[in-house]
Amino acid sequence: MIYTLTFNPALDYAVYVPDYTTGKTNRSSREQLDFGGKGINVSYVLHQLGEPTVALGFVAGFTGQALCEMLERTGVSCDFVKLKSGLTRINVKIKCDDETEINAAGPEISADALEELYAKLDRISEGDVLLLSGSVPSSLPRNIYETILSRLQGRGIHFAIDAEGQLLLNVLKYRPLLIKPNRAELCGLAGRELTSDVDVESAARELQVLGARNVLVSLGGDGALLLDEQGSVHRACAVGGKPINTVGAGDSMVAGFLSGLGRGYDYALRLGLAAGGATACSPYLATREEIEQLMK
Repeated sequence: MIYTLTFNPALDYAVYVPDYTTGKTNRSSREQLDFGGKGINVSYVLHQLGEPTVALGFVAGFTGQALCEMLERTGVSCDFVKLKSGLTRINVKIKCDDETEINAAGPEISADALEELYAKLDRISEGDVLLLSGSVPSSLPRNIYETILSRLQGRGIHFAIDAEGQLLLNVLKYRPLLIKPNRAELCGLAGRELTSDVDVESAARELQVLGARNVLVSLGGDGALLLDEQGSVHRACAVGGKPINTVGAGDSMVAGFLSGLGRGYDYALRLGLAAGGATACSPYLATREEIEQLMK
């Protein structure tokens, strides 16, 4: 079973306004409402690939209920902590010549609600995978990633981490099965520009020395580089046509990689790139059929 944890899920409300002007009344040509959150995206794509998965996190109010209902309609299993007050956030995306995003703060998470989440995490079994991804809400301790991994270490649970900066560096000591920085994030972690594959490999090895088992670096249109836990490098090109939607492409890559890992590193990398490419070429997250088409 692959569990995903999204601390601050959202409803993403996109409004398409061809001639958007600040300070005036604007009318949209169409609107679109989708569920959002990195871990939730991963669970969706895992479900498309036939992998058993459960999405964990916090929801609140009628917007949280709507999020749960949307996930249930897609077939994704969820086991959220339902907060007693507040609302699951709605992120507004104004689509015009340039995209403008307004990301809400989200509900306050109480100490009791956090204990309820810990109880759910304690039921994860040996051999299962737990993915932690995304930012930490201001109402939670900044070291929440470390607290969770420390609590679960030694139980045979595999950790996958998709986070940035110090949030990622602080948990490498728990030897996560997978981390997935993109090129810009890896540059920030390494403290230098990484222009070649040799540069990327060198920086990935530095993270491996710190504890990461497999380092999957997404390189956008240049594909991806994988440094596996045996120290071997795998390199593959991007697949798919011209990207029309990069939101969730990295999450889709994580899902594909985790789904394919049982069939070897090369296959996992290919499936990750196919899933990421399929999402990038789709209006929303990729379907199984779209991923399988690119795998060919």
